[in-house]
Amino acid sequence: MGHDATLDVLAGLRVGHATDNQLYSGVTAFLFDRPTIASVAVLGGAPGGRELGPLDPAMTVERIDAVVLGGGSAFGLDAAGGVQAALRQDGRGFLVAGQRVPLVPQAILFDLANGGDKNWGRFSPYRDLGYAAARAASAGPVALGSVGAGTGATTATVKGGFGAATAVTASGHTVQAFAAVNALGNPLLADGPWFWAAPFEVGAEFGGLGWPAKLPPDATALRLKARHPAATTIGLVATDAALSKAQAQRLAIMAHDGLARAVLPAHAPMDGDTIFAASIGDRTLADARELTELGHAATAAFARAVARGVYEATSRPGGVPSWRERFGR
Repeated sequence: MGHDATLDVLAGLRVGHATDNQLYSGVTAFLFDRPTIASVAVLGGAPGGRELGPLDPAMTVERIDAVVLGGGSAFGLDAAGGVQAALRQDGRGFLVAGQRVPLVPQAILFDLANGGDKNWGRFSPYRDLGYAAARAASAGPVALGSVGAGTGATTATVKGGFGAATAVTASGHTVQAFAAVNALGNPLLADGPWFWAAPFEVGAEFGGLGWPAKLPPDATALRLKARHPAATTIGLVATDAALSKAQAQRLAIMAHDGLARAVLPAHAPMDGDTIFAASIGDRTLADARELTELGHAATAAFARAVARGVYEATSRPGGVPSWRERFGR
């Protein structure tokens, strides 16, 4: 990771990673300090998720307790059970028939073919990783790069990882984006080192290279993972704005615009691209224009989060090279 490979998280949110470098996979848990209105947008062709149905604005449940991002493909869905166990121990959850049921939606990415040791025996390790991520969750700075759900993530050209970024609207609302970048496509122009997300960069948070004065002739050529075309970028956008479920879903949809500006192509048939949106604050929106401003900020922040996840990633011997390893920066 780089020297500043962390991000301070919004008030009302705690984030925890569980990283297993032998498995070459991991889990990231987002715990809300109080039950939180949230929704989701799934635009990839091969998604994997848990408890996504209740996040539809038409469904009854209004608030959830946590969101989980995990590796492991379908096996990784066990992670939400571990987070749920930790929350139940803490007395959290939706009260029904005298029982507390923590509501923990999750999305997963495919990292089963990345060279890690996946011979885990009868039961996958992801429930324990989920529990560990929940117990590690804090309001302090969150680590970026090859940690948590981004541990074994890759892209078409370089190592992927876990990234995050914050943006503030003209009306003073804050949105924070988190992304586990395991894309089928390419976050770089041609073979790099330039990031597609460069127009959204703040300072030099992912190298400060901008775009070349003239785009390479093959900048938009199709570049995909060659050996194992299974991928997925998953993430969360959280905001201090008070939103309805329908507004949260719109925020998640607009955050996907940031993914599409950071990876080429995105939302492919073998991607499971999924983004959650959560309202963790009480700052009211004046009108639809302010919601549009918030969505614009989510677009920019998610694009930056994708690029930061790649920029801060580290490689392992014999694995997909990291951006820093390839370009010596």
